[in-house]
Amino acid sequence: MKIAFVGSRGIPAHYSGFETAIEHLSRLLSERGHEIIVYCRKHDVSEIRSEYMGARLIHLPSLRYKYFDTLSHTFVSSLHMVFRARPDVAVYVIAGNSPMLVIPKLGRIPAVINVDGLDWTREKWPSWAKAYIRLAEWLAPRLALVVTDAREVKQYYREKFRRETVYIPYGAAPPRSRGTATLDRFGLEPGKYVLYVGRFVPENKVNLLVAAYRKVRTDLPLVVVGGSSYEDEFVSQVKAMADERVVFTGYVFGDGYDELRAHAMTMVVPHGSGGTHPVLVEALAAGQCVIVNDNPENREVVGPAGLYFDEAAGDADLAAKLQMAIDDDALAAKMRAHAVDRARIYSWERVASAYEAAIQAARDHSALDGIAFDGRTVDSWWRRRAEGGAVPAGIQDRRNGRGDRRAGASGEAESVVDERAARVRTKADGKDGPAAHRADGAAAGRAERSVTQRDGEIV
Repeated sequence: MKIAFVGSRGIPAHYSGFETAIEHLSRLLSERGHEIIVYCRKHDVSEIRSEYMGARLIHLPSLRYKYFDTLSHTFVSSLHMVFRARPDVAVYVIAGNSPMLVIPKLGRIPAVINVDGLDWTREKWPSWAKAYIRLAEWLAPRLALVVTDAREVKQYYREKFRRETVYIPYGAAPPRSRGTATLDRFGLEPGKYVLYVGRFVPENKVNLLVAAYRKVRTDLPLVVVGGSSYEDEFVSQVKAMADERVVFTGYVFGDGYDELRAHAMTMVVPHGSGGTHPVLVEALAAGQCVIVNDNPENREVVGPAGLYFDEAAGDADLAAKLQMAIDDDALAAKMRAHAVDRARIYSWERVASAYEAAIQAARDHSALDGIAFDGRTVDSWWRRRAEGGAVPAGIQDRRNGRGDRRAGASGEAESVVDERAARVRTKADGKDGPAAHRADGAAAGRAERSVTQRDGEIV
């Protein structure tokens, strides 16, 4: 298939988790024989490359303004994609880009969109931007197959919009480089620093971490990796409250980032909103003792493999957990062992297989069987119906014309349903009877095999 990735800053990655994800997916999907196109922002790259990680790169301009940079670039990329590139499927990122899905829809190009977390909850957005994002969330499942990277977000779409989505978490891999050149550059010693990685935005709570660290009794440095695309008052406040133990490195990517996460004593992920935070999964893959904000999304990822602090208690509880991780070597070692086991769930190979199946299903309007990360393979309601099982009440209500589509009424909490495919199949069933069931059963089998044949049984 010819697959286009739209809506990110582009690759090579130098900003956020989406760019890193696209790097991994580009490499793995191109190795499986797919043709990959990645749209990049011309002003956001250090050099213009024509290819990277098996993908063809297309660089286009955007409006370099905080609130319109992403949307303007997605707009021109969508036009180029429809009129020039013509992929089989387009993969968009970020819920705020969903209005642009109208363009591939009119161009008859199927689309998948990863909506990320609940972006409107982030403190950086003014009220008008939050209202726009909530509208974009409503629009996304009406124009494309939606991917969510956390079950909490999946449940939100089910309850709020009465739409099913596909749960595919972010992936991670162990550090490729375990050298110490980056540590030497910043005057650090292996196993003797606390690490934070992330953007300097309010919802990531880096200010809470810096304030908490002032209360921790240790000589170990707190290494803060990251920054902001726009120097603002918040960034200045964070730097002003830091004591002499805090080391601000700026953004660090590639081998440098791997070296820092491989040798830290502990990693802190205080992020307060969103779905699966990429840095959290990558901390687990590095075998780190992690300290995380106690919210449902983070508990979903970390499970028993980390220490949790209560954000509502302010910086005092975070400081207490930091002190515990630093002072209790046995506890930290136990958390590291749990982290290694937990990280196996999030391999990039599994994530790529799930995306491949979802992209194939979006192209063919087929069922999305077999895509599951909860310990079992899940069949769609369509296959169960063909075998005489119950149809979820929401779909049955639509068939009966009542419009009362009660979310999740079937009790099949992990069923993956492509709403557009459901409408097509319902229509086909009315026309073709049993033949429609046989065709959809075959399509469902293809979607399931595309996952299971590459990775074995989904566990």
